[in-house]
Amino acid sequence: MSGQGNTAPIIIKRKKVIKGGGHHGGAWKVAYADFVTAMMAFFMLMWLLNATTEKQRKGIADYFNPTIPITRVSGGGDGAFGGESIFSEQSLAKNGTGQPDGTPSEEAQSGGKPSAADAAAAAAEQKALEHLLEQITKRGGESMTMERLMRHVITRVTDEGLVVELFDLPDAPLFVPDSATPAESTRQIAALLAEVFAIATNNVAVNGHIQTFPVTLLDNPAWDLTTQRAHVMRGLLEDANMPPKQIVRVTSHADRKPVTADPASLRNNRLEVILLRRDR
Repeated sequence: MSGQGNTAPIIIKRKKVIKGGGHHGGAWKVAYADFVTAMMAFFMLMWLLNATTEKQRKGIADYFNPTIPITRVSGGGDGAFGGESIFSEQSLAKNGTGQPDGTPSEEAQSGGKPSAADAAAAAAEQKALEHLLEQITKRGGESMTMERLMRHVITRVTDEGLVVELFDLPDAPLFVPDSATPAESTRQIAALLAEVFAIATNNVAVNGHIQTFPVTLLDNPAWDLTTQRAHVMRGLLEDANMPPKQIVRVTSHADRKPVTADPASLRNNRLEVILLRRDR
């Protein structure tokens, strides 16, 4: 008996193993999917901002604006308003403006579509811009001098209007390098544009662009130089008898909008003279 009293008792420990993570092991996948969706939406937003015009962006914003009814009957309920918004007749989805007299406008009655008169006016203006573009193009064959000048010029019709782009050539810059002193060819092109644009009464805008300067420069002259050159072009147009009130905008873009893959390319030294559409 004494031998059994000296024996150490045997203790059996039972551990309860709880396996964790089974019910939340996939939570990171949900979080990652939300992150990818948010990034996709972000990049889509950035693309839309870059690929659309101001008018198109306004239309997109109005579409997602919950305070503006998209149609005259905004809901399907049969309550106090019978399925209509309180502002269904006053607010227009296209431009967000109100109708002060409480009667639906012609645009609201047509479901936001342009009227026949507006469509006809837009077509007529498009035809007029294309006619002016043709007039500028024809000048290139009048003489050898005019042909040399037209080497600097590219024309196109856009949503903004008739864009006449003037750019540097390796052997013939528009301005004295690194200055706002215009070359003789720039003066002659300005006189030509003033003569052709005199046919129309549309407003005119001038945009200045330039190539990227080396990052080693202490003071980057891009902004000042494009501003000065744009204003010099404005002055040349006015000297060629373009009414000063017809020029409504002079803009400096510095080196922010290159037209080539190489931002330091000479081709980025350019001016844009735009005969604006009447709704711009």
